[in-house]
Amino acid sequence: MVEEHQMLCCEGEVADYIPELGKVDPSLLGVSVCTLDGEVVEAGDTSRPFTMQSISKVLALALALMDRGEDVVFDVVGMEPTGDPFNSIIKLETMNPRKPLNPMINAGAIAVTSLINGQTVNDKLGRLLQFVHELSGNTKISVNEKVARSEHETAHLNRALAHFMKEDGVLTGSIEDILALYFQQCGIEVTCLDLARIGAVLANEGKDIASGRQMMPVHVARICKTFMVTCGMYNASGEFAIHVGIPAKSGVSGGILGAVPFQLGIGVFGPSLDEKGNSVGGVSLLESISKRWDFSIF
Repeated sequence: MVEEHQMLCCEGEVADYIPELGKVDPSLLGVSVCTLDGEVVEAGDTSRPFTMQSISKVLALALALMDRGEDVVFDVVGMEPTGDPFNSIIKLETMNPRKPLNPMINAGAIAVTSLINGQTVNDKLGRLLQFVHELSGNTKISVNEKVARSEHETAHLNRALAHFMKEDGVLTGSIEDILALYFQQCGIEVTCLDLARIGAVLANEGKDIASGRQMMPVHVARICKTFMVTCGMYNASGEFAIHVGIPAKSGVSGGILGAVPFQLGIGVFGPSLDEKGNSVGGVSLLESISKRWDFSIF
């Protein structure tokens, strides 16, 4: 299946607006699947590490909900999908109240990241990394500093979003500190297997599949999966829900995190992106996987 869908990778382009991401081979495609009984199946370019980018928004949301609770989190970010691009500023200008529509667009993710507990940027990043380590079972996961620096140097629109939210009182504290954490969060480097294991925890209602430890409350796992369905694939989320039907979150590095409730987690990597920022080969591959094994939740 990977070989079949790899041919589609030539139809997209890598995210070269972040210079470090533009250096990746666009023909790469890999997938890892982790079942809830611990079985792992992999195919394609699964050993190639990549940064989480927007996939990290799911984990930052989970941690912020655990740290601050639903009332605080949803006071600064909404719960509704948007038909606009993930980095759009237009809804911030026109919505009332003027807060981001959901945690999966850039503005919402920046607001959510600002709520993670910790005294300093390093404290907050350390807690987020520890959370990723626990969910994935991989303590070697770290930040790709080159990618984080590349984002820091080119993220003018994200700065505009942050300043807009600061003006409206959605953000409090230092904008540069919040953005520094956000860029490093996006730069957390993983593999397909890491994502598949994280997806398995989400699929298992927040419980670790090996130890049985509750890594996040059931209601937090359910909130995250709901946002993955409604907003996880940028402004192609509705189409993805119809054709694939798996709770999923993509990132512009070409990664996709998937969670089939009570069955398995999936991690996909294919850096060639369509016009909406989703992996061309990855989305097509997930559609075939979902249809072949009837994984749609609908």
